[in-house]
Amino acid sequence: MSKTLSVSAINNGTVIDHIPAGQALRIIKLLKFSNYKNCVTIGLNLTSKGLGFKDLIKIEDRFLSAEEANEITLFAPLATINIIKNFEVIKKVTTELPKTISNIITCPNEKCITHSEPVASCFNVEQFAKHVMLICNYCEKRFDRDVYTNL
Repeated sequence: MSKTLSVSAINNGTVIDHIPAGQALRIIKLLKFSNYKNCVTIGLNLTSKGLGFKDLIKIEDRFLSAEEANEITLFAPLATINIIKNFEVIKKVTTELPKTISNIITCPNEKCITHSEPVASCFNVEQFAKHVMLICNYCEKRFDRDVYTNL
């Protein structure tokens, strides 16, 4: 039995693998890859030995900054990020969940000052195992990251 790839390899760029199923589109919006001019390949609900099902993103000729890689951990804490050159993995990017995030998402609390004043959103980030919680710096409300539907 021969093994086939569900998603083709890329020559140069970044591969974000082991994304929990259902989170790839949030990451695409977060990093604005839908506006990127080169090829972006998205695999949704691919079979995975460790996760059961996973998502995958391949971005040709684009390399993530450390900040972008860390922002991904908000929606995919255990994702692996590989840098590809000439079809070979040349670097595995180590990520860590940021302690705070700003200007990425809006506070879901409609009474928060961020909805009525021109201030940037800012959240403290906490992780409990695979569960990510966000605390708004202004209204101090605590939210599960999955509440955010604008990403």
